Amino acid sequence: MFGDKAKSLPHAVALVLLPEFTMMPVTSAIEPLRQANRFAEKALYRWTMHSIDGQPVAASNNILTMVNGDLESVPPDAAIIVCGGLNVQKHADKRLISWLRKVARRGVSIGAVCTGAHILAEAGLLDGYKCTIHWENLPGFTEAFPELEATGGLFEIDRDRFTSAGGTTAIDMMLTLIASQHGPDLAAQVAEAILHSPIRHHSENQRMSLPARIGARHPKLVSIIEKMEGCLEDPLSPSILAKQAGLSTRQLERLFRRYLDRSPKRYYLELRLKKARSLLLQTDMSVINVALACGFSSPSHFSKCYRSFYGRTPYRERGLPTPASTGQGEEIGERI
Repeated sequence: MFGDKAKSLPHAVALVLLPEFTMMPVTSAIEPLRQANRFAEKALYRWTMHSIDGQPVAASNNILTMVNGDLESVPPDAAIIVCGGLNVQKHADKRLISWLRKVARRGVSIGAVCTGAHILAEAGLLDGYKCTIHWENLPGFTEAFPELEATGGLFEIDRDRFTSAGGTTAIDMMLTLIASQHGPDLAAQVAEAILHSPIRHHSENQRMSLPARIGARHPKLVSIIEKMEGCLEDPLSPSILAKQAGLSTRQLERLFRRYLDRSPKRYYLELRLKKARSLLLQTDMSVINVALACGFSSPSHFSKCYRSFYGRTPYRERGLPTPASTGQGEEIGERI
């Protein structure tokens, strides 16, 4: 990864910035390399920034970022990091896909941060490799590329492919790579310098624990919500959820009212609608297929629920006209 350790230093790294890339994982990838050079007192790594056409790129935070050149200016010996962010499907440029396939044939190490993994998948460069992507993008990613092994971990390093989920996970990935190439002592120095200690393992969860997310540690409530999250396509009835938890349906209702201020049905429905929005924004799945993937047998019911929750129909979410037959006036129902 990043070149053979036995080869002459520095290892070259080229970051390819997509429009609307997320800034944090890019800086998280670069800073550990800079600190490694500092503590080693020599250039272990060098890096350059590139865009598809060589023009500056606006990040998702609207900061305009200068680059060293276009794709053809990438050093031939450089490991590639594709840096994605918002609306990654829209930025899957055919020139970039073609170029990535070409450099992959040379045996170049290729990786991604944040949603850049979507571009690698589009190019067919993750076939047979473990990979990861940000948890918000994971449902759409697995729907679009069901054949890939997307682990949902913080990062994955698999032979000459490496991916990180975004945010600060690029720090852990880079520290792991530094440790593998130049020893754990140097990686530990870098981690301490950037106040990132300990170095997280690649398999750790991206998200906070469920009790932390819902603000409650009631074991039966946590167990029920875990079952809900695992059965969004084929929702379980309240009676089944209650029975599996050793509760009556009335006790189940009281539990959700007490800790979450809503009924179990409402909470379950919101989980499904949030997944639906993720699929609408991150995949090319039809609205009908999104509805089915989120447990709605009726597209019209799905559209009604979606509009009541988000204030717009699934079609409007994508900028499409809403079919006249969906009848958008009803509020969210309590039925599963």
